[in-house]
Amino acid sequence: MASSAADSEFVTLVSGDGFEFVLPRSAACVSGTIRRMLDPSSKFAEALTGRCTLENISGIVLEKVCEYFCYNEKNKNQSNVPDMEIPAELCLELLMAADYLDT
Repeated sequence: MASSAADSEFVTLVSGDGFEFVLPRSAACVSGTIRRMLDPSSKFAEALTGRCTLENISGIVLEKVCEYFCYNEKNKNQSNVPDMEIPAELCLELLMAADYLDT
């Protein structure tokens, strides 16, 4: 018996320009926006498919966001974690994405 997308350990995030990123659900749910989209009681299509399309976020920015989600998940119980490398040219777009994603 196949498990439903709501039970899946992984989710797919899709950028506005069509790039897809598959990452652990627990990492993606650091984002309040994504967590609400994937909540089975929300009745959002994303909760059924396990796929979130983020039209206003470009692939290059979403890639860095996903990198952060996984970095955060990997280091969540650590102290003195070094900062992630963030290219200066992405800072403004990353701040806007973080605000939108409630991260």
